[in-house]
Amino acid sequence: MNILDDLKRKINVRDKVQLLIICNIVVFVLLYGLSVVAPAVYHSLFPYVAFVADGTLSLVRFWTFLSYSFVHANIWHLLLNMIMLFFVSNLFFTFFTTRQFLFVYIIGALGGSALYYLSSFFFGMGYGLVGASAAVMAPLIALATFAPQMEVRLALLGRVKMIYIAVVIILIDLFQLSSSNVGGHLAHLGGALVGFAYIFLLKRGIDLAKPKKNKPKNKSTFKQVYVNKSVEKNVSKEESSQKQIDTILDKISRSGYESLSKEEKEFLFRQGNK
Repeated sequence: MNILDDLKRKINVRDKVQLLIICNIVVFVLLYGLSVVAPAVYHSLFPYVAFVADGTLSLVRFWTFLSYSFVHANIWHLLLNMIMLFFVSNLFFTFFTTRQFLFVYIIGALGGSALYYLSSFFFGMGYGLVGASAAVMAPLIALATFAPQMEVRLALLGRVKMIYIAVVIILIDLFQLSSSNVGGHLAHLGGALVGFAYIFLLKRGIDLAKPKKNKPKNKSTFKQVYVNKSVEKNVSKEESSQKQIDTILDKISRSGYESLSKEEKEFLFRQGNK
């Protein structure tokens, strides 16, 4: 019982990235166990969790456009994607919120399966699409698009700018389009396209991850309104923080992440963890 209590304390249910990693691991363990114990059942279930491009039947199994991103071919496939998910999310939170990360991650997965599906009408796509690679690719390319001069320390290579990392990854996928896994690499490119499109719109004032506010309905009668001073103070404080974030993001776009002062970096980090 003590082991379970310790595990519960270590697992932060409010950490959405941690929950994503746990969900991927749980799904892998369940499917792998099923493939060992009941292979026939596993193969029957596979088209209902992985994304199989099969004309209109794929549209009937609409949930597989997303569920495939929680299915992995083997333990190494899972480990690589989860390491990348952890690495990319921590970099992404330097500038953006958890809501924005989850939005880009999910539409990245959908973008990957959508391009895979459309390409299946022109190419042989293999048995099916699995893995979180396209979902992880979206925030990675979004980050490289937003802060191309941001530097990341990589083993053996030292400090490398995000733009170079993104270019190398995309070139690898483009060169691999002639391989037997053409569908997987097309899905990666679909996720990359989604990440680029999100930042393209964000820089023009359109944040697709921002929840829409319901407009108040016009009423023919009026009623007396009492202003809560503490709420008013909090609102003005939020507006001030947002203005400071916008100023810092403009500075990053012009001169890169390294041009920020220590105080500005700490401020961004605090905002990203709210």
